[in-house]
Amino acid sequence: MVETAPPVAPQRPGPAGSRWAPYAAVLNSRIRAQRSYRASFAGEIVAAMLLGLVEFAEVWLIFRQAKVLGGLDMDAALLLFGLSNLAFASAQLVCGHLDKLPALIRLGMLDIYHLRPQPVLLQLITSDFSLRRLARGGVALIVLAAGLVRNDIEWSAGTVVLILLTVVSGAVLFAGLFVVAAGCQFFLIDGAELTNSFTYGGSFAATQPASVFPTPLRILFCVAIPVAFTAYFPTLAVLGLPGPAGLPSWLAWCVPLAAGWTWLLAAVMWRMGTRHYQSGGG
Repeated sequence: MVETAPPVAPQRPGPAGSRWAPYAAVLNSRIRAQRSYRASFAGEIVAAMLLGLVEFAEVWLIFRQAKVLGGLDMDAALLLFGLSNLAFASAQLVCGHLDKLPALIRLGMLDIYHLRPQPVLLQLITSDFSLRRLARGGVALIVLAAGLVRNDIEWSAGTVVLILLTVVSGAVLFAGLFVVAAGCQFFLIDGAELTNSFTYGGSFAATQPASVFPTPLRILFCVAIPVAFTAYFPTLAVLGLPGPAGLPSWLAWCVPLAAGWTWLLAAVMWRMGTRHYQSGGG
């Protein structure tokens, strides 16, 4: 009589947490590495904080000279800067290192990411986590708090929801811009300076009233690269200002739509870029 082996039960997929374990392990190693050299880490934090202060000083000088710019005064500028920079700092913390993609492409190191059974974009996003960028977000948070205190705001549940929605959706929007810029690198290779003009330049444009821009730039920053939704329109809505002709304050509630539009562009550019990419062969 021939003995047969018992049937093998089919393996069930692991828990959802196990799918994220590789990403968590990489991020944990990056964080531990940064904290290992305390003096260097402290210096990076101070440098990032100074950068945030310099950016705020630029806005402060502009409004100190102009007094009122685009219908906003200095107190309103605090709110404008705080909302935009907090959203940008959050996005930069998660996706800012995507600007290293050109170096990975030139050196053929991007092929390593294609060999792993995880999405390339998700691998790149979780490949680094620069703690020093928290300092920039800290500066923006302090300025935002000052703007909320110094301005005469009629607080309500809607106001609180709008501020939270703006910060979260603004961070998602800027993260999408980083992915758009990364997708362009597959075609430009050495075009980091060009794409940075839209990511970091968009961050600076978000700290300015959109009404002061000429019509072509209004179209650029309100439609094509809708960074005006990250702070300008919400500032108008929170302060109860009507906004200029063609830029009503109720557009503040459309910031999730602007973030969705940005990620639609990001998905298209990333898909086109990865299809265009040819292995380095190294």
